[in-house]
Amino acid sequence: MKSKFYTRLALAAAAAALGAGIVPAVPAARAQEEGATRVVDEVIAQVNTEVITLSSLKREQANAVPALVQQSGGKLTAAQAAAEVQKRQPEMIATLINEQLLLQKGKELGLTEEVEAEVNRRMEQVRKDEGLKTVVELEAAMNAAGVSPAAVRQSLRSEIMKNFVLGSEVDRKIFWGILDADVKSYFEKNKDKFRQPETLTISEIFLGTAGKDDAEVRARAQQLVQQLRIGGDFKAVAMVQSERENSNGQRVAPQSGGKVGTFPLDQITHEAIAAAVKTLKAGQISDPVKVETGYTILRVDERTPAGEPVYDERKVREAITMTRLEKERKAYIDSLRREAYVDVAPSYREAVLPLLKTSEPQPMSKAAGKTASAAAKKDEKKKDNEKKQ
Repeated sequence: MKSKFYTRLALAAAAAALGAGIVPAVPAARAQEEGATRVVDEVIAQVNTEVITLSSLKREQANAVPALVQQSGGKLTAAQAAAEVQKRQPEMIATLINEQLLLQKGKELGLTEEVEAEVNRRMEQVRKDEGLKTVVELEAAMNAAGVSPAAVRQSLRSEIMKNFVLGSEVDRKIFWGILDADVKSYFEKNKDKFRQPETLTISEIFLGTAGKDDAEVRARAQQLVQQLRIGGDFKAVAMVQSERENSNGQRVAPQSGGKVGTFPLDQITHEAIAAAVKTLKAGQISDPVKVETGYTILRVDERTPAGEPVYDERKVREAITMTRLEKERKAYIDSLRREAYVDVAPSYREAVLPLLKTSEPQPMSKAAGKTASAAAKKDEKKKDNEKKQ
């Protein structure tokens, strides 16, 4: 159950990310928000009134090692991944600084309550997906699996806050700032991007290899393919043979008949699967396809050809926004750094400061004054609104 919770909650956090490209972190300063006792630690950077500690960096490095091993597809050992993570230490420190700036900006913008509501919504969705009756049951199950509910909430809180800030301060401004004439011009120049994509409706029979001999599973899959190609009933075979399970460990094929869903062909990102179904006609069956946890046999149930380009203003604005997003988000974070007090400890300064494109921190009073002034204005506005109600 532990791995399922990690997977679900990691995906929940990632769904909010929208490509922020910022490594999640839980600095010691943020632990105070949970009412925890602050541990004296080596300070590697100060960001306005908050600090980033060596222990928070070490925690991020420890979390990054298994992630890097997984991303490499097993090509890196844990030791090799740890060495690579160590090489990236300056980048990780810079990332933690950028993250802290976004978290502080979110509080300044008064997003805390909105973020907390979204965290609760995400946790509630996980509760429903796991078939548990109450959040108390969910947290008990997480604790039993060795997953800290408080740590998960804080991780979600951090990711959601960062992306709420970027969404409101960068993404929306790009989206609505595009001139109507530029929207129409972009569509005319990029019509192929707005064609109704070719779609495939796919069914599968999945055979897992966990704890089994790979060659034997592959041979079994090939036998099923031969059986199906001479007239076997795909749905009936899937209901009996397919081993795909849902999050509760129950086989899904008895209910689904092996049907997976309908997908645009250009959005099937698994290379082996995309290659297997690319030329199949409706009703045809693929050879066994090797995937991470076993072999899958695919049938194209329906195939709908691509259509003519369709002008949809929102989709065109979204496409233009995506072309500008990375540059504008980076510029926004750079502007936050310029306005902030950011001081890196001497032993890390030479490696980190070039990544931050800065040399010396501005006087603390200036940065702190801006933050305090903004907070005071928020409080005054809140009081005025309360008086009017």
